[in-house]
Amino acid sequence: MKKISICSVVFTGIFVLASLVAAQDAALVQAAKKEGLVVWYTSVALPTATALAHGFKEKYTGIDVELHRTGSERVLQRFMQEAAAGIKNADIIDTSDAGHFELLKGKGMLLKFTPQGTAGFSDGFKDKAGFYYGMRSTLSVIAHNPRILPEKDAPKTWKDLLNPKWNGKMVTAHPGYSGIIVTHVLALVNLYGWDYFRDLAKNKLHIVQSALDPAGVVASGERPVGVNGAEYFYYRTQKRGNPIKIIYPKEGVPLVVSPVAIAKDAPHPNTARLFTEFIFAKQSQQLLADKEGLYTGHPDVTYPADKPKLKDLKLLPPDAAELEKRNAEIKKRFVEYFGA
Repeated sequence: MKKISICSVVFTGIFVLASLVAAQDAALVQAAKKEGLVVWYTSVALPTATALAHGFKEKYTGIDVELHRTGSERVLQRFMQEAAAGIKNADIIDTSDAGHFELLKGKGMLLKFTPQGTAGFSDGFKDKAGFYYGMRSTLSVIAHNPRILPEKDAPKTWKDLLNPKWNGKMVTAHPGYSGIIVTHVLALVNLYGWDYFRDLAKNKLHIVQSALDPAGVVASGERPVGVNGAEYFYYRTQKRGNPIKIIYPKEGVPLVVSPVAIAKDAPHPNTARLFTEFIFAKQSQQLLADKEGLYTGHPDVTYPADKPKLKDLKLLPPDAAELEKRNAEIKKRFVEYFGA
């Protein structure tokens, strides 16, 4: 009887499995090319979305990406309104409010799909049921303009922002527009209670929409202190030579995970799957870290040396179910305190 080594059996099994995966991938590419289009509703910064779309179109010639970028809350609003009207337009949606995906999952509006690149993702970056995965993450931080406000005089903690000396000198983004700010507000409400925001509002903040907007306001000196905002966009603004100093409060920094999901009624389901595979591949995840200053759930991604490692910060991670449950409360209370 001929002896067969265990090693050769294992090797043969791996080879067969790899061949099957390659065949499945090739079949998906062909099916996607027949559809020729993927429609992406996203809240990520437009340059980031454009970079990913361009990379996808370069890799898969003949497939176009139709990109619709706006704030997280408006992404959800548009998707829900279209669904109610029987309009099937979006293939992929992603926002910075993880609660949206619990809502959509509960309504049966998402397609279950697990991209290969998410195999090593931690629990905080994936839905246990397999309906959505965190494409990227950022932090909501404090920032100031060092040309106007020396570092020694700048606020260092969330509670420092309550000092009356900052009256008329601060900017905030709005949870009615930004999923990042919904997460930020919930994290600080859980830390300090609603009284924190009642007291913060007494300092007459300038209110903008997107979590990206405070970076421009702070850099211009219009308001030298940002009480919140997307860390990655502050970082990018700083790297362009603008006067921005980022503060990571030691009492905790809200971690904002931004999921991606495929619509159950996606008109281009194969391109949706292929595009999802693309954005979760290591190369795309590394691009988000290198070019955009974002964090990701991919365990093999490395980060710029001048960005803090998440493990070195005290993080205030979101709970998607709580975000969904308290979404209306967050927006209502914010308007009550800030008047807009």
